[in-house]
Amino acid sequence: MSSYRQQLRSVMGNELRTIFGDEGVLLVLVLALLIYATVYSLAYGSQVLRNVPIGVIDDCSTSTSRSLVEAFDAGPNTVVAYEPTDMQEAERLFFDRKIYGVVYIPSDYEQNLLGGLQANVAIYCDASYFLMYRQVFQELVTTIGATGAMVEFQRLVAKGANIPQAQATTQPVIYQSHNLFNPYLGYGSFAMPAIIMVIIQQTLLIGIGMIGGTWREFGLYSKLRPAGRRRMSTLPIVLGRGLVYAAIYGVTCTYILALHYRLFHFPMNGTTGAVLGFMAAYLAACIALGLAVSTLFRYRENSLLLLLWTSIPLLMLSGVSFPREGIPGWLYAFGQIFPSSHGVEGFIRVQSMGASLAEVLPEIKALLMLAAIYGGLACIGIHCVLKREEREQEGREAME
Repeated sequence: MSSYRQQLRSVMGNELRTIFGDEGVLLVLVLALLIYATVYSLAYGSQVLRNVPIGVIDDCSTSTSRSLVEAFDAGPNTVVAYEPTDMQEAERLFFDRKIYGVVYIPSDYEQNLLGGLQANVAIYCDASYFLMYRQVFQELVTTIGATGAMVEFQRLVAKGANIPQAQATTQPVIYQSHNLFNPYLGYGSFAMPAIIMVIIQQTLLIGIGMIGGTWREFGLYSKLRPAGRRRMSTLPIVLGRGLVYAAIYGVTCTYILALHYRLFHFPMNGTTGAVLGFMAAYLAACIALGLAVSTLFRYRENSLLLLLWTSIPLLMLSGVSFPREGIPGWLYAFGQIFPSSHGVEGFIRVQSMGASLAEVLPEIKALLMLAAIYGGLACIGIHCVLKREEREQEGREAME
């Protein structure tokens, strides 16, 4: 046990000196998580898209049609920025990206309403940008529906119906909407929990990979041996290095999940114990994967070239950017070998939905299993690297 403690202290001290003596690694492991989380949070700071510009072509030009235009402009999601005279002008504004929707009110709009006929209003929405499309379509359809209900209400009252009867006829069913876990339907509250988890994994993989590539390139793995020892177990190496990264990310994640979440008003429905327990399992899996992968890089640049581009695919495989029910089964199953797939799903349930550790136990078990598997692979990989360095050293000594 004394020998293992000596090895553990030696490895941890060497790892800390390496991290804080390498500006590139320090930037990735310590500052990148803070920078990325802040930049993304600022970009999604408004949470909800408001005042999307639209154009309204009013060929009717009556008080009734103007009331409809004013209703479009009064809603929180849209603003009538232009009133083009024809569809050609509206099309030009649309393709110049000055408006994201067009409403056409025909010349017989008021005549049909007053005559008891069905009036038609044409809506054109930009479906190439889903957020714009959702806000424009929802606001316009809601406004037209409310206008139609009001017209029908006025007709019934004019025919002698009392107000309660008219209300019951025009609105036979009244619903109450309660948005759970994301009451303002904010995009930042939806996307940031998943993005933060992927950032944690990717910065760990890249930073650990940079250190591993540097050591492979210059044959520095042998420095992990304590003085006077020719051989040593790889378990203290993996454990010692893992504890260093866990300590660093314990500090940065505490800032992100405590202060950063409060600054940007992201949902914090999970208990402290549940969040800490889940994050411990997630960090263990990510660190073990990073240590295992780092033994494959011969140069430090390899980690950047091979791992940086995987961030977006891993976010998609987690089932957040696109529902996992729509992802091919084999592709979703492939994503389960990465900690981020289990981490994103479990973390959203814990932090955003307030789930307990018992309710995310399948995700925790999967993360611990990945930590054990990748930890074992890290031990094997480091052992192979040490053996290779020993053979190279013996070869150099024989040549001398």
